[in-house]
Amino acid sequence: MILLLGASGLLGHNLLALLLSQGQRVRCIVRDRSRLDSRVVGMASPGQLDIVEGSILDRAFLMKNLWGCTTAINCAGITDMTLGSVNEYREVNATLPLMLAQLMDETGGHTLIDVSTANTVDPGSAGSPADESRPFGGPFSGSFYARSKRESETALLEFAKSHPRLRTVIILPGFMIGPYDRKPSSGRLLLTGYRKPLMAVPPGGKSFIDVRDVAAAIVGAISNPLAQGRYLTTGKSLTLKEFYHIQASVCGYRQTCFTLPRKICLAAGRFGDWLERHGRKVLFASRNVRQLMVEEWYDDSRARNELGMPCTPIERSIEDFFGYNARK
Repeated sequence: MILLLGASGLLGHNLLALLLSQGQRVRCIVRDRSRLDSRVVGMASPGQLDIVEGSILDRAFLMKNLWGCTTAINCAGITDMTLGSVNEYREVNATLPLMLAQLMDETGGHTLIDVSTANTVDPGSAGSPADESRPFGGPFSGSFYARSKRESETALLEFAKSHPRLRTVIILPGFMIGPYDRKPSSGRLLLTGYRKPLMAVPPGGKSFIDVRDVAAAIVGAISNPLAQGRYLTTGKSLTLKEFYHIQASVCGYRQTCFTLPRKICLAAGRFGDWLERHGRKVLFASRNVRQLMVEEWYDDSRARNELGMPCTPIERSIEDFFGYNARK
């Protein structure tokens, strides 16, 4: 039995669909079962899927549902970039993963897979992509979200040193896109530029990956008993301008996209900081704007070699995101 946290999110839905298609027995803890897509739930055979409603932060409740599970996968996380302090992320993003590791050790589980973010690795350059050994730094060290995730990674790796029986794998995904993005989450980036004849973007970029490739890497980590430690799962590096050009081509519309000067982006960030100081929640605070001005270059060869992570063309990821949303 596999315990899955965060099944109602983008990665969680795609991972659950993959696990069910492979015949795995899965127990999901969700706050509200209605948040699960009925098409994914309908893939389960009788007795294959156990959906439990409750709080993943309740230690006793979590322990009760860990009994009988040999593997736990944590896809849960707070990703809201408008929050104003690391403390607002810490309980779910940092405290929960360590508690899960401790409970796994107590209940006899042997594999913990925690989903973090590639932004805990300082991005490299086109000529020198960063691998898992690159330290945490650059503009992402100012991100409260990334800082909470890095805290979690540090705590889990320290716990793993003194508890070698529990195999610990930490997945560091790039910007995931694809189907089952119900909120949407990362899909907001796609919708922002959809069919707009004129589009202005910051000068940076992201490392885009099909969410199903990340799900496949997680399944690969389950099946490979030698897999442990951190794995970048990051895909293709593109500037935002390049990405929107691909999206326009895939979706069949014409768009003029231009890059905003850095000075304008920084000025917008300062204005966002002023709004924050006056009690407003904004996405364009300086700490977030600086991240959008950096290109992300990562080397995910370790995940491809050790976890068998596939490489889905980003065109298909975009097509399937819009295809799913059209069917909702």
